[in-house]
Amino acid sequence: MEQKDKYIRFDWAIKRLLRNKANFGVLEGFLTVLLGEDIHILEILESEGNQQREDDKFNRVDIKARNSKDEIILVEVQNTRELYYLERILYGVAKTITEHIDLGEIYSNVKKVYSISILYFDIGQGSDYLYHGQNTFLGVHTGDHLKVTTKEQGAIVRKLPAEIFPEYFLIRVNEFNKVAVTPLEEWIEYLKTGCIRPNTKAPGLEEARKKLVYYNMDKAEKLAYDRHIDAVMIQNDVLSTAKLEGREEGHQLGLEEGRQRGLEEGMKKGLEQGIEQGIEQGIEQGIEKGIVKEKTITARKLKSLNIPVDTIIQVTGLSLEEIEKL
Repeated sequence: MEQKDKYIRFDWAIKRLLRNKANFGVLEGFLTVLLGEDIHILEILESEGNQQREDDKFNRVDIKARNSKDEIILVEVQNTRELYYLERILYGVAKTITEHIDLGEIYSNVKKVYSISILYFDIGQGSDYLYHGQNTFLGVHTGDHLKVTTKEQGAIVRKLPAEIFPEYFLIRVNEFNKVAVTPLEEWIEYLKTGCIRPNTKAPGLEEARKKLVYYNMDKAEKLAYDRHIDAVMIQNDVLSTAKLEGREEGHQLGLEEGRQRGLEEGMKKGLEQGIEQGIEQGIEQGIEKGIVKEKTITARKLKSLNIPVDTIIQVTGLSLEEIEKL
């Protein structure tokens, strides 16, 4: 890849560059493509989730923006796996809603919230790279969508709950494995590879080609950015190693537990079946010993009569060594 084609990772851009009003166009383009409507960012709001160092909370990067429709948009890049990620984004949305309505205000002031998660880890099963979730109320028997009555600009109107309730977008970057054709796919391609096509017309990406060039940063910024990339790689390597070690340890523990359970179940079955098996084995062993004893007595008598050894072997089935010991 040529130097001119090296661009800054999106998580770093959110943390350092896209919070600047002069660079709102990049973020607006991404949100426009993702949400399917023109998005205009009015301001970046402060959030306790904003990080300033690459090692803050496993590189969790958040940006909280207010658009021209007075809606709140949360964008988060997550580099490492969290077991309770869904619970955490739900908490984040709920907290955002409560942060933007004061005690005593009417409920019409509740803000619509969009939660957008850009994930670089495997969150679970699923074949798509983009998932969207929103609240709807369906008739249990009729299957129709409920529309609620509300007052808006002095008039009584009907709204779908999805127009009010939060919406969630999960972008599974690592699951994107196709040739980018649409603007959204070009954006996901950039999120995964860091590459932006020279002829791109995707909203936001054309501006990103000018704003997010790695070689436009000064020396200090480059060093900080390189440390960030190293930290991401090290964390991923540490977590992958821990995962493999945990899997091996779990396998060994599973074997030990399996053996222990096998012994316990075997003992239980032994108490129930031991008598019957013992009788059967005793009978079999008794018969075998009786036959062997009978053959031995016969062989001894034949030997005392100077009968040839070959004949004794044929008659008794004993081996030459067994007969010589008699």
